[in-house]
Amino acid sequence: MTDLSPNTQNPDNTVDDNTTQELLRKLRQKQGNWIEWGLAIAQLQKVGYSPQMIFEATGFEPIQQNQVIVGAQVYNSLEKAGASEAVRSYYSTRGSDVLYELRLLTHEERAAAAELTFQHKLDLDDAREVAKAIKDFSRLRTLPEGFENYPGDAVAYQCLKLARQNSDLQERSRLIGKGLRYAHTQTARQQIERLLTDFTVVPKRPAPILPFYRLESEEELPRLVPVVGELPLTLQDLQAVPIVEAIEPFRMVKFAGEQAWVPIPGWQVILSAQDPVGILCNSEDLPNQTQTTPGRVLVVLDRAQRQWDANSYFVVDNSGQLDFQWFETTPEVALLGRIIVILRPKKILDEEFTKESWQIDE
Repeated sequence: MTDLSPNTQNPDNTVDDNTTQELLRKLRQKQGNWIEWGLAIAQLQKVGYSPQMIFEATGFEPIQQNQVIVGAQVYNSLEKAGASEAVRSYYSTRGSDVLYELRLLTHEERAAAAELTFQHKLDLDDAREVAKAIKDFSRLRTLPEGFENYPGDAVAYQCLKLARQNSDLQERSRLIGKGLRYAHTQTARQQIERLLTDFTVVPKRPAPILPFYRLESEEELPRLVPVVGELPLTLQDLQAVPIVEAIEPFRMVKFAGEQAWVPIPGWQVILSAQDPVGILCNSEDLPNQTQTTPGRVLVVLDRAQRQWDANSYFVVDNSGQLDFQWFETTPEVALLGRIIVILRPKKILDEEFTKESWQIDE
């Protein structure tokens, strides 16, 4: 691997080359712990290194880079939220994947969830279930009877709900046992123990299918071009237009300041939206994702559509963070917009090949 130079077009590149090369060397030689790796990668990306450049120079794959960056952010929030020394010591040398799953929780919820995952030595799949249970539990306006505001009770309540919806006795017994294992309070245990004699099944309404689309043709990937103005114009008018650089995989365009634009094909669902906005995220951040291939997606929502609909997914405020949810019944939280499209990037097998016009024409 060779040393790389930072992106010279990045105006925020204020770190000298010696510092960046030292960061690359430490990453290449795996010096320090995973938290230091996350901080180093975040610093390199901030000064202009793309995930692909960092991968080529250090061997850290882009998906691993994102995991340790976010995991390090979660770890740093644990101390601020009062996590115990035992938890912080344990996760200082392992568990970036587990902490990554806690990213959408509040700082206080992260600390409590980290204590629970540490206590039960959970892996990333179990941690994902714990985080989801805590998120769902936090949205309840009033706590269910017998359950208190503890992560263990949140998981136990999730198990209780799933057990009541399941008619398979073996799966029902597994969920009851899991709920009893996680229940923090005695009253929560009593609520779950009632299912040992109450075999009533509460039917679960199936969740609707998420509105996934995929870009398939080059015509569906329009290019945004800045407009200078209307004649007559001066040279200064022409020079005042900033250089536009598309950010893959959705060709998002970002100008000076915090404004950014992204091109969306003119599908009817987009044209009929009154106030569409886009949110970039990973597919695993979406609800009910058990079979979807992981990857970056663009979620388009219409902020004008705030009326609950059982066949739609919505964006809500979850303790100060935007969250995507489906509600089986009328929710008690404010709806911020309905998801109308979830866009996957176009699959390009050979990007350099498609840039040759004579090859495209063939």
